[in-house]
Amino acid sequence: MEVKVFDSKGKATSNKVTLSDSVFGIEPNNHAIYLDVKQHLANKRQGTHKSKERAEIAGSTKKIKKQKGTGGARAGNIKSGTRVGGGRIFGPRPRNYSFKLNVKLKRLARKSAFSYKAKNDGLMVLEDLQFNAAKTKDFKSLINALNLENQKVLLILGEQNDNVYLSSRNLDRVKVVTADSVNTYDVLNAKKVILSQSSIELIEKILN
Repeated sequence: MEVKVFDSKGKATSNKVTLSDSVFGIEPNNHAIYLDVKQHLANKRQGTHKSKERAEIAGSTKKIKKQKGTGGARAGNIKSGTRVGGGRIFGPRPRNYSFKLNVKLKRLARKSAFSYKAKNDGLMVLEDLQFNAAKTKDFKSLINALNLENQKVLLILGEQNDNVYLSSRNLDRVKVVTADSVNTYDVLNAKKVILSQSSIELIEKILN
């Protein structure tokens, strides 16, 4: 499929690029997307949650009252999970939520995500950016020129560009990544995915 190339002023140039159907035109696999996004979100979890169980609560281990003859239910010590101030029964413990997925499945998920964006007019190709300095106002002017104000935008660069990254860092709805670090979640989470010209060849090489 052919796509127009836009410049930094938001104008369509005379250039066009051809996006590979094997990456941007496949039949999306929803289950692959589900697994990849699930893994991405699971890997971001710190897993540091912890609550005290009865063995970790400070308090007396003396039996509160005798076992029989009071007319009430039997009771152990004040650290029991059934009493106010006691330990939590089967409380959360620190754990690692990450799990493994095959590389081929993760590639399929990213292809599916890009194909969804291509079908729903969520892709845009931009000339490679050349920022002489890291200025937020320059990046904001670019977003305004592309009519993408108040939209979630993912900009994919061919290689690391510190000036572009630093210029975008203070904007809430903008994320800048390189082609070798893009993931399925970021692609689907963005309203518009902007591909720099140099990133297209690299994305197709990685995913094929």
